[in-house]
Amino acid sequence: MHEFFAGSGLVAYGLRGMFRPVWSNDISEKKAAVYYANFWNSHFELNDIRCISGCNLPCAHLSWASFPCQDLSLAGSINGIDAKRSGLVWEWLRILNEMPRKPYILCIENVEGLLTAKKGEYFKRLHYELLSCGYKSGAIVVDAIHFVPQSRPRVFTIAVKAGMEIPQDLVGNKPNWLHNKAASDLGKALPDWIWWKADEPSPRETTIKDVIDQGIPFDKDNALRLIPRHHLKRLEEYDEFIAAGYRRTRQGKQCLELRFDGAAGCLRTPEGGSSKQFLVVKQDGELHARTLTAREAARLMGAPDDYILPEHNDGYRAMGDAVALPVAKFIGKVFLVRLAAAIYGTDKRRSHENISS
Repeated sequence: MHEFFAGSGLVAYGLRGMFRPVWSNDISEKKAAVYYANFWNSHFELNDIRCISGCNLPCAHLSWASFPCQDLSLAGSINGIDAKRSGLVWEWLRILNEMPRKPYILCIENVEGLLTAKKGEYFKRLHYELLSCGYKSGAIVVDAIHFVPQSRPRVFTIAVKAGMEIPQDLVGNKPNWLHNKAASDLGKALPDWIWWKADEPSPRETTIKDVIDQGIPFDKDNALRLIPRHHLKRLEEYDEFIAAGYRRTRQGKQCLELRFDGAAGCLRTPEGGSSKQFLVVKQDGELHARTLTAREAARLMGAPDDYILPEHNDGYRAMGDAVALPVAKFIGKVFLVRLAAAIYGTDKRRSHENISS
């Protein structure tokens, strides 16, 4: 696989045993350090994607691109898919077109805004560009909350070379649980759309309680005054409780909004404003608060405890804009590795036929 915008490497970690990275890239030195620490390899190229030529890349079956989301995210300014950061997706497509032999399979990951911003016009452009490059595609939405106690819906556009064989059980003819309204509407409007389908994962059993460490000092009790009255009322219903929450501004006032579903909100990077999530713990009739540690954030992303992680803000940064590891594993196991097996078999048969003729 090629791994564009590789970050700290959770995608490669999730796809271990299915795809082997032969080339990875990111511009962030700090994220590259995390990648090196966990993979100990020489295939990572620390460089600006605008300086990379597809002619120099090794052949691969899969190209994964988690291009920057800031210009398509509600947490950002939604400057659009041509803006400075999210616009780097076009550099990835340039590189793809420069490759002597393009990968059979593509997977493009981003936030839901890719589908909804400008009423879907940005995604339509991407879809038509993929068609012009020789790929048919379809977008699905997978929320990490199926696997870990973190609400983190993300869009995955899976594309295959036109004419390649696709296992019949991976494709339907209408929307399913993998398609939100935006994906459904786009799929009905765009040509050569693939309605990817899969069985829904089993219900998640873990909660926020299962990922936090005991004994961490409560040093943010001053934030308790920001909890809205109706959330305090709900806390009164419990003898003991652990809730995750974000500090937000509502009607010009700061408040600490809590979740009561056993999950955390979507992790963010330190640059994302009020980025660190709070833990509010009720125990022995007392309320206390602190922020999540970097290790706890990693667990919410599905990273194992032996995943090497920097401390403090660098740890948040490594996890905050990554792909949740079990989601990458799900996409790989259900779709990508089966497509690779089917397509590679097709390619082998074609090569044999050419030799025979």
